[in-house]
Amino acid sequence: MPKTILVTGGTGFIAGEIIDRLLEAGHTVHTTVRNRKKSEDGLRDRFDVGAAKLKIFEADLMDDAGWAEANAGCDAVAHVASPIAVGTPKDEDEMIVPAREGAIRALRFAKEAGVARFVQTSSVAAVSYGSDAKTRTVDESDWTDITHAETGAYAKSKTIAERAARDWVLANGGEMEFVSVNPSMVLGPVYDADFSPSVQVVKQLLDGSMPMAPDIGFGVVDLRDLADLHVRCLTQSGLANERFIASGKPMKLIEIAEVLRRRLPPGQTRKVPKRVMPNWMVHALALFNSGVRQIKPGLGRTTYYDVSHAKEVLDWETRPPEESVVDCAKSLIACGVVKV
Repeated sequence: MPKTILVTGGTGFIAGEIIDRLLEAGHTVHTTVRNRKKSEDGLRDRFDVGAAKLKIFEADLMDDAGWAEANAGCDAVAHVASPIAVGTPKDEDEMIVPAREGAIRALRFAKEAGVARFVQTSSVAAVSYGSDAKTRTVDESDWTDITHAETGAYAKSKTIAERAARDWVLANGGEMEFVSVNPSMVLGPVYDADFSPSVQVVKQLLDGSMPMAPDIGFGVVDLRDLADLHVRCLTQSGLANERFIASGKPMKLIEIAEVLRRRLPPGQTRKVPKRVMPNWMVHALALFNSGVRQIKPGLGRTTYYDVSHAKEVLDWETRPPEESVVDCAKSLIACGVVKV
């Protein structure tokens, strides 16, 4: 039956796709944005539904204002809003505190409103970071080691926020059901120039800002499949305290580059790198480039994500990651984000 569902961070890459799927399925959606005046027109243009089906509320992760109104009348919440990783912050608390406090704030108001199901968008950064292993396979029972010297602010923020949310629900949640979704690198079609940092990888491979590909890789999950997983978590019964990794197979950056050259017209891939960057060069660049410094711990390592749990419990499937890469690239070009 149709539900009323709150999706936080409505202008975001992942949240927007979840909203789209929920509206298509006939649900009523509430969503939060940090600045309603700046965001409402764009949301109304993308989602061609009346104000009764999509209600927009102004709310910030670090402020109580607006959260009670956003949660009123909701059956479930998809808490997607979280601080974005753009380089390495000078103080890791700039990322950790809003992630943790925002999750608790969203939970608290959801509980007060009588929400039955709360789905938190976490990350594989809360699952697999802080290990020295060159190759490993992880599942939902694994957690990032935030005490490891190479665990950065983003991974710490995701791990601490998810653990804090689970602890809060255990102590205060009552009958409210909690589920987390832990995606890997999210690729897929973009709708405008406001997209996830993960898409920057494809953009940089296309536009020449990554002339050589560092020897790192990521599990890839399609935006559309990730949204589908969220909808299943929001609407299927019997998922209390569940945790689902969302990922396809891992791909090295040079493999993504090869897919782009193979699947796009030659005129669009002139700047796509053909060589792997030597590790010594990555270490040198990391001395003065925070973005490179953030990826350095992944050099030469491969993590495989066991997603059999999501397949068995939710009958969830992913499309080939090559399709996600190509659709992402085509949309970046179509939107004018990448000039070719």
